[in-house]
Amino acid sequence: MRRYSPDETVDMLIVGAGAGGATLAQRLARKGWRVLVLEAGPFWDPDEDWVSDEAGAHPLYWTEERIIGGEDPVELGKNNCGRGVGGSMIHYAGFTPRFHPSDFEVYTRDGVAADWPITYEDLKPHYERLERELPVAGEFWPWGDPHDYPHGPHPVGAGALKAWEGARRLGIEMRVGPVGIANGSFGHRPHCIYRGFCLQGCKVGAKASPLVTHIPDALEHGVEVRADCMVTQIETDETGRCTGVTYFHDNQEHFQAAEAITVAGYSIETPRLLLHSTSSRFPNGLANENDLVGRGIMVQGAPQVAGRFPEEMRMYKAPPPEISSEQFYETDPGRGFARGFSIQTVGPLPIGWAEHVLADGHWGQSLREYMRDYNHWYTIGCLSELLPRAENRVTLAEQTDRNGMPVARLDYTQCENDRANIAYAKNKLHEILHAAEAQDILTIDRYAHLVGGCPMSDKPETGVIDRDHRAWGIPNLFVCDGSVMPTQGSANPALTIMALASRLAERLDGKRIDPASKQQVSSHA
Repeated sequence: MRRYSPDETVDMLIVGAGAGGATLAQRLARKGWRVLVLEAGPFWDPDEDWVSDEAGAHPLYWTEERIIGGEDPVELGKNNCGRGVGGSMIHYAGFTPRFHPSDFEVYTRDGVAADWPITYEDLKPHYERLERELPVAGEFWPWGDPHDYPHGPHPVGAGALKAWEGARRLGIEMRVGPVGIANGSFGHRPHCIYRGFCLQGCKVGAKASPLVTHIPDALEHGVEVRADCMVTQIETDETGRCTGVTYFHDNQEHFQAAEAITVAGYSIETPRLLLHSTSSRFPNGLANENDLVGRGIMVQGAPQVAGRFPEEMRMYKAPPPEISSEQFYETDPGRGFARGFSIQTVGPLPIGWAEHVLADGHWGQSLREYMRDYNHWYTIGCLSELLPRAENRVTLAEQTDRNGMPVARLDYTQCENDRANIAYAKNKLHEILHAAEAQDILTIDRYAHLVGGCPMSDKPETGVIDRDHRAWGIPNLFVCDGSVMPTQGSANPALTIMALASRLAERLDGKRIDPASKQQVSSHA
């Protein structure tokens, strides 16, 4: 791996090696940029670091102290925050659907939330390219912008077939996939062995994540990934231009110079870093003149409903994503709320299943019996699109971490539209399992997929960055992760985050940031 010296000014310094940061680094390196990525977590070696065990996967998650509040607080940790090279895609289920065209014009179509300053068509070629690179496997997709996938669908297990039959009886259309898991071997990666530990890190390497897809190519093209480096401050000069970052490694403070900086720390750490990067010129933090950094945080309502069947289902025997439906994705005025939800299969392992049983109120002997009966259960879930609200935000708490940086606080409260969406979706899951002739049903309420906090917009009064991911008023500062999303849809966000990064690299093209003019100039001029 190439190594840059601390006093060497790199072309682009990227904070975070997840879906956004890793994809951007790989794309820019292929265009000749000198790129350095600073990642707070480790550079994983799946053979040495990962184990086929739920509890043993704990280091994959961002579990440092954070404070939560609001009327409907969001539990932070294993299902929405990653740590280490690859980010939260190390432990995502593998679902890789696209956003719908409607997701980019929610306000225009439905009168709620906001419109994006870009369209679906702006991302479509990047969706298509990434679906080949990961690659994505699945059946023809009839929803949103109908399209096919480069790999055919995976086989599904007994539980998915049961859920599919229940949905069919209700007139609900299901499809297999889409998943970022090659159907067969792919390059240096082996085929999926259906071991079911996708949420704990794919030790086999069959599941796509930046660690196995884009980071290796980035290294081949000269990127340095500096792991175990916690960035605490973005430094600026008297003109307001970013000059580099301060970070901690092995309890020592360091500085790295850069011509341009991209923050890709996701929806908690990105606002936290921007808010903490204060100076006399930016007393309220970077890109925060209109008090918008950290606002509009969103999650998806993600209740799960499990059904018990007389036959053994063994829901651990396949990757969690098997079948899904986006039939309820768009707004239907007859439902009484704006926007919609998707339906997906999930496969909780025993610890997750115990949490599920506990959430339904079972304890002691009852819990033991439900755990003993694990192999007869199958679980389906939904992703309800919840709306952005200014009150749902990340701020800095008074407590500090070991580096002296204030920890993040996330306050979250649902609106009535959110509650109606979740209730309707949860009822639909019950209907499917009843139609599948489940003997018993258990339900758990939960959230998934943080996005928002630094939304892109067409003017600085309504967002933090412009349509090219550049922070309003700071010419060499960019944000490229899930925090830039003005709305989130009912789709898993990983593929869209990667597509946004791919588009940003294309927009930057062969250009550098000229220190004198503070504007992009072509390196080929």
